[in-house]
Amino acid sequence: MNKTININLGGIFFHIDELAYQKLKLYLDAIRRSLSDDPQGRDEILNDIELRIGELLSERIKDERQVINENDIDEITKIMGKPEDYLVDEELFDDEPTQRPKTSSKKLFRDGEDKFLGGVSSGLAHYFGVDPIWIRLAWILLVFAGFGLGIPIYILLWILIPQAETTAEKLQMKGKPVNISNIEKKIREEFQDATSKVKEGVNDVTSKVKSSEFQNKAKSGMQEIIDTLAKVFLAIFNVLGKLVGAFLIFIAAATLIALIFGLFSWGSFEVLGFGEDYVHYPPFFFDSILPPWLLLILAFIAIGIPFFVLFMLGLRILSSNIKSFNTTTKLSLLGVWIISLLGLGFAGINFATQTAYDGVYNQTEELPIIAADTLKIKMVADENLSVSRELRKRYSYETVYENNTKKLYSTRISVDVKPTDKDSGYIKIRKEAEGKSRLKANNDAEAIEYQFNLNNKDLLLNGYFLTDFKNKFKEEMIDITIYLPENSIIYLDSSTNTFLDDVENIQNIHDRDMPKHYYKMTENGLECLDCDSNVFGEDYKNENDHFKLNIDDSGVEIKINDGEDKAEVKIDQNGVKIQ
Repeated sequence: MNKTININLGGIFFHIDELAYQKLKLYLDAIRRSLSDDPQGRDEILNDIELRIGELLSERIKDERQVINENDIDEITKIMGKPEDYLVDEELFDDEPTQRPKTSSKKLFRDGEDKFLGGVSSGLAHYFGVDPIWIRLAWILLVFAGFGLGIPIYILLWILIPQAETTAEKLQMKGKPVNISNIEKKIREEFQDATSKVKEGVNDVTSKVKSSEFQNKAKSGMQEIIDTLAKVFLAIFNVLGKLVGAFLIFIAAATLIALIFGLFSWGSFEVLGFGEDYVHYPPFFFDSILPPWLLLILAFIAIGIPFFVLFMLGLRILSSNIKSFNTTTKLSLLGVWIISLLGLGFAGINFATQTAYDGVYNQTEELPIIAADTLKIKMVADENLSVSRELRKRYSYETVYENNTKKLYSTRISVDVKPTDKDSGYIKIRKEAEGKSRLKANNDAEAIEYQFNLNNKDLLLNGYFLTDFKNKFKEEMIDITIYLPENSIIYLDSSTNTFLDDVENIQNIHDRDMPKHYYKMTENGLECLDCDSNVFGEDYKNENDHFKLNIDDSGVEIKINDGEDKAEVKIDQNGVKIQ
């Protein structure tokens, strides 16, 4: 039975048995003695060695109650090396060591000692064994040739890759074994670099003092201005940095709050009186293979994680005390974000397949209209379904409820009138829709709900159609063509104003001017019987200015103009008048 001891090694607590403790203490004392001849940085070297030993022991411990034994200490000393193998002498620090150290697996860190921005390029250069200049040139090429793609990639790597802080991490970054020799050598090099920088600073200050005191040379006014401007610009940049941080926090926080509110209260918009006409779901939310609640969560994650990262970045800009995420957290967030993007991408691709094919369904009905009959056409609405005050053609949808079933109400209807060589007229209704296959598109087109009614000689056309709510983005529409025999008469009600679509007529009258007039069907199209000449097209006017014939209740009026002479004949109850 061995006694156990609690120790603190590199800031980490361990349970160790007495024999292992004695062996570890002798090992550390031996290291201390090997450094006793040259105390330069000795305490820092020992602290880093203890920290590394603590890390290695932590990797071997699977349970907090596990006790460290002698075998564990033996394994650690094999990794770190024997103290007598690394006695401090001049040979250890030669530019070209006699024995090449064993290489170790590299780890990716940011190099904070050789950086322009975040040390990403230097870290990648150490990892791949190339000069940092080539990595930096690659970033510049990626920024300009990749349309700025290198900037977000660099920022993402800056966030995800940790910086090498400890001596062990700096050695791992360069692929060197983390043992006593390398830790000692690294710390001494840093200590010598710091000493040389201090000496250079002291020499610079001394030379300036000597120059000022003994040579009586005042600093030039230009230099003072430059120093002052540098301080001003530095202060401005610090303030701008804080403002950027505050701006990032504000934008990110507002977005995250809006996302959370939208996620948990999306359905309450209808209670507040907004409804689907104001709250627009993305197109792939309709008729998707994934349930809407899952799509909402994926969208929340895809948008929320980048803004959460921006929020933390803003906090770090404002305060250096804010700690960065560890590598596990960063990689977890990145993985969840990528999964959400893949899910939304899958839903988008699935939606694209839902509208890959165009479908058509044609419906033809006979109209008992023959030559000399007069047909009146009128568009009608259903006031119990739609809340619109005016019936007009629109390309948007309105959500309505028919028998407690949620449907789409659309007025995307076009009306045309054409001649037929048959003895009686007929109406052709063409329904169009999109679907993931031609058969599915044809079935969706057939399922569109549309009705019309012929009451005596009055043709009442519905100015709307109904369809399933999931078909909101399937480009559904209806084309109505009315075929009439020659010499039949048609009257277009004012309700047809926005629904007429390029109706052919011999006077070239625009669709918007055609309602509220009577027309006769000819082989070339409609001919207006009661239109004022100011609604005629310019081409028609130019072709018919030389001859005009007007027959009405007051009589017959004929006007002839050949460009040189004019003549007018008028026949009424008073007789014939020629001018």
